[in-house]
Amino acid sequence: MQMTRLANSQGLEILHDGHRTRLKWHRLRKRVADPLFSAEVMAEGFAAGASMELDLRVRADGGFVVLHDRELEGETTGHGPIAAKTIADLRDISMRDGGRPLILSEDLAAMMQATHPAALLQFDMKDDYEAIGTHGIEHLAVHFRDITASVIVSGGSLDLIMAVKEKLPHLLRGIDPTDKLYDIRQASGWGAAEMKLRADLRGPTEPDTIYLHWQLILDAAKDGLDLIGLCRDEGKRVDAWTFTLKDPGAGFSEKEWRSFSTLMALKPDQVTTDEAPATERAWRLRMPG
Repeated sequence: MQMTRLANSQGLEILHDGHRTRLKWHRLRKRVADPLFSAEVMAEGFAAGASMELDLRVRADGGFVVLHDRELEGETTGHGPIAAKTIADLRDISMRDGGRPLILSEDLAAMMQATHPAALLQFDMKDDYEAIGTHGIEHLAVHFRDITASVIVSGGSLDLIMAVKEKLPHLLRGIDPTDKLYDIRQASGWGAAEMKLRADLRGPTEPDTIYLHWQLILDAAKDGLDLIGLCRDEGKRVDAWTFTLKDPGAGFSEKEWRSFSTLMALKPDQVTTDEAPATERAWRLRMPG
């Protein structure tokens, strides 16, 4: 029997065939209409026990700011590369959406004091270890050494995740080998991609969660390779990113339903989405009972 969490959906999870798949709020948005990287939505998620993600970009002084892009122009009223800015440079800059102040790493720890025990916040590091360096890792250690909230630090740079492991061993770690696996698959086939993924899963980063693009998961499954099962056999969780309904009010299109239902049959531990409540609601409408 298939069922969803509850009738009054909060966009937290889907239960299907006895398996729980969390719905992670991408870039601190419960829905696309929410402002990007909203402190208010983060507080709501902490209270509800949501899984949420934010992006971190390194500053020139070794601290971080919650933004996705390398340049300030797209998301903020500022200009130029974030890596060239100090905390003083960013204090007078605001988000384009609503004129809200930027969230700095110095502010985050204080914002994470009161959390539901099930809440999880992902720090998705958008720079590699060469850009962040020991100064940036030390900054994270100073500001997040004593937090009680559940945090997972993720990134595509294995050197960076190793540095986090050494300095902040109490935080969970995640790796995203998606781009690498796409490249290996294209050059040498799925067998080579599988070998590389297994090596990363057994590697010294000791990741808790593997972040994989949902289309990569489906492409592999179509050719007989179950990436989620492979990770699960190694004791790892899988986050399938980022599946967002084109029309949240209408629910799944037929094409979206084929993809999402196939993905759910593979039982990911988490699906990243910009429309968590709408996705849970759409699933319930397709799977009555």
